[in-house]
Amino acid sequence: MEVVLAETAGFCMGVDLALTRLDSLLAEGGDAPVRTLGPIIHNPQVLEHYARRGVSVARGPEDIPQGAAVVIRAHGVPKAMQEALEERGARVVDATCPKVKKAQMLIARECGRGRRLLLYGEADHPEVRGLLSYAGPDAFVFDSREEFESFPLEPDARYVLAAQTTQDRAVFEALAADLAERPNLDVKVLQTICDATRQRQEDAVRIAREVDYMVVVGGKESGNTRRLAQVAAAQGTPCVHVETADELPLDDLRRCARVGVTAGASTPRELVAGVCRLLQEL
Repeated sequence: MEVVLAETAGFCMGVDLALTRLDSLLAEGGDAPVRTLGPIIHNPQVLEHYARRGVSVARGPEDIPQGAAVVIRAHGVPKAMQEALEERGARVVDATCPKVKKAQMLIARECGRGRRLLLYGEADHPEVRGLLSYAGPDAFVFDSREEFESFPLEPDARYVLAAQTTQDRAVFEALAADLAERPNLDVKVLQTICDATRQRQEDAVRIAREVDYMVVVGGKESGNTRRLAQVAAAQGTPCVHVETADELPLDDLRRCARVGVTAGASTPRELVAGVCRLLQEL
């Protein structure tokens, strides 16, 4: 069996930065407890690794004890939540991905100028909740073209279109092009989708068209990993999303001559390597 591994598989810059900051904090030692505000990334194996090192996950500022160090995860947090952490006297280590931070600031600027946010993203995703905190009360969140079409755009209103950083760029650009053709509609488009996301999706599409089967490795709660599986499967290639090599459908894969492998931005290299080793043994 030939295994085709995507060059972009594994940690992105933002995830690598967040974990580096957490590792640096742990390396300092000391008696202060260390918390992350929500899961630092969406990968259960990584979370288990840090739990063994004494790092626990806080659901909100009320779970942070006095004097603790708290790491803001790569997805960012709502503005009010960060302010609440500082009021509790916690040592705050901000590990928000720079791409997410930039999206927060761009949204804050345009909504501060009177525009209403149209946000392409998952409403219950932590990154989206953080982005919305910079937009004011009238933002509209949608996760599909069909959901967007149900929203009544007002001709006299001023809008700003943005996206969760890990969304499908092709869908976003098609929507932006459609809005640009509508007469008498004032819409400013923010390019907030991360280039790393675009590159991963393009790699997944290219490889899926060249192989018999596609394997996507990463946490089941990871939005960008789920979308990799979606864009790969959309090419008509059988595709499976696994967290570890133990979940591989070996009976199906044994019949394949070429298998493609990619991984989400929060997937450790060792998990990808474990999948590739098992496939090569077949």
